[in-house]
Amino acid sequence: MHRTHTCGELTIADLGKAVTLSGWVQKSRDLGGMTFIDVRDRYGITQLTFNSDDDEALRTIARELGREFVIKATGTVIERSSKNPKIATGEIEIKVSALEILNASKLPPFTIEDETDGGDDLRMKFRYLDLRRNPVRENLILRHKMAQEIRRYLDSSGFLEVETPVLIKSTPEGARDFVVPSRMNPGEFYALPQSPQTFKQLLMVSGFDRYFQIVKCFRDEDLRADRQPEFTQIDCEMAFVEQEDILSMFEGLTKHLFQHVKGIDLGTVPRMTYADAMRLYGSDKPDTRFGMQFVELNDVTKDKGFPVFDAAELVVGINAKGCASYTRKQLDALTDFVKRPQIGATGLVYARYNEDGSVKSSVDKFYTPEDLAAWAKAFDGEPGDLFLVMAGPADKVRKQLNELRLELGKQLGLRDKNKFSPLWVIDFPLLEWDEDSERYHAMHHPFTSPKPEDIALLDSKPGEVRANAYDLVINGVEIGGGSIRIHDSALQSLMFKHLGFTPEEAEKQFGFLMEAFTYGAPPHGGLAFGFDRLVSIFAGLDTIRDVIAFPKNNSGRDIMIDAPSTVAQQQLDELSLALNIKTK
Repeated sequence: MHRTHTCGELTIADLGKAVTLSGWVQKSRDLGGMTFIDVRDRYGITQLTFNSDDDEALRTIARELGREFVIKATGTVIERSSKNPKIATGEIEIKVSALEILNASKLPPFTIEDETDGGDDLRMKFRYLDLRRNPVRENLILRHKMAQEIRRYLDSSGFLEVETPVLIKSTPEGARDFVVPSRMNPGEFYALPQSPQTFKQLLMVSGFDRYFQIVKCFRDEDLRADRQPEFTQIDCEMAFVEQEDILSMFEGLTKHLFQHVKGIDLGTVPRMTYADAMRLYGSDKPDTRFGMQFVELNDVTKDKGFPVFDAAELVVGINAKGCASYTRKQLDALTDFVKRPQIGATGLVYARYNEDGSVKSSVDKFYTPEDLAAWAKAFDGEPGDLFLVMAGPADKVRKQLNELRLELGKQLGLRDKNKFSPLWVIDFPLLEWDEDSERYHAMHHPFTSPKPEDIALLDSKPGEVRANAYDLVINGVEIGGGSIRIHDSALQSLMFKHLGFTPEEAEKQFGFLMEAFTYGAPPHGGLAFGFDRLVSIFAGLDTIRDVIAFPKNNSGRDIMIDAPSTVAQQQLDELSLALNIKTK
């Protein structure tokens, strides 16, 4: 037996027990004739004591232990004279009578501590060591707990967990596929699923009216903090439902997770249309932990002789409450922020609402005091407020102002990671125009149902057609999204037509699904949560990498195992492949 107890288990109630512990050496300390070793496992830390008066040979062995040595120690639980209230075992220690080195360790390349001296690349290269650190391990324990609660909730609601294929057919779903060559079918390829979309719809046709899966998905796209080439979805589908049924079910799941994992009563999740989200926040995933909603200013700023505003499609601003004291240096920094290439604004206009009731702006020569007072009224301003104004094409300037709003929220401490503000965004556009291809694309995917009352607009005003689509947003992060699906073959064919598919192309890509619809498809819809993002929100992290056991870096590489990598010529020959690599 390598252990009778874990390293986080023993307390003052265990005094006098003979125990055996096994784990890794966290640190050692020599004090006079005593040596203290902290031994660690995933459950905690226990202090071991070695006294030269009791056993000089045993203490000599203990003094030779290095960090991360794997050891087995047998001894007696005694009361600790210098207690440590920061750990669960802090009232006791083990007086060691026998010690065995199970495995020696090289000196780790970084310290295995909560606050480590290892940079991101180093920790990713030695991820198996990074996973020994408490913060990373606790994230994965949190992930496990959330997965168990998800299964518990969905099982109790009548959902069946069904696995779907990983080697599938390449279909257009908005991102590039990862493709896999087939040895048995030379020149043909599988694709890794971006989602199990078509399969979960086929399960609804099959009569499995409540399906879910915690499933790996794959997208070959540029990476960032909340993206990985392989990621995990909580994928769900329901038959014989309307939008309200879906929202109710998965609002319930979200509230269940917050209640049972974080002990938070989330309350009712508010709803906002896509149009209002864009108008008030410039984003379809607004962070509603704080206000600072957009105020449209065309009526009070145009035709006053200021060329930038007069020529703009939209003049819009935000009220930074209590920020009139911002210095010129701070305002210049905000201007530089919106001028960054990633945002692309040409400038920023500001106005201070002074304590004496006057309003002073950076464009005073174009506006009278009465004009600026109208600004203050439009902003519902109070003395001490700072108004920040931008202008340009409506869609573009809203997105730019959204970035400024988020930056100000961060600077002012309004984006508290311990505060959670969920929101349903509903009534998305069905289609969006793509300038490069000069045609409409599905905003979500080709199977999303239009609002019945908008179907007539498909021919005349396709850009105004709303979808039965919805996203769940928490703290400005899209956590999940879905839609009511098209279940009628004729409507699906019409949708393919408006997406630019010829009947032959639609048949080649989706003929199996179209045929399934001819055998009696029920009304159905669903939703997929980004499980990695959801866990990162619960953990208070800005990146999903630390809630994934073995993540990729921003270049899509696993630098620990050195993947992707080249393969032997023999493998290429077996796959009937020849490489013709084009340099950029």
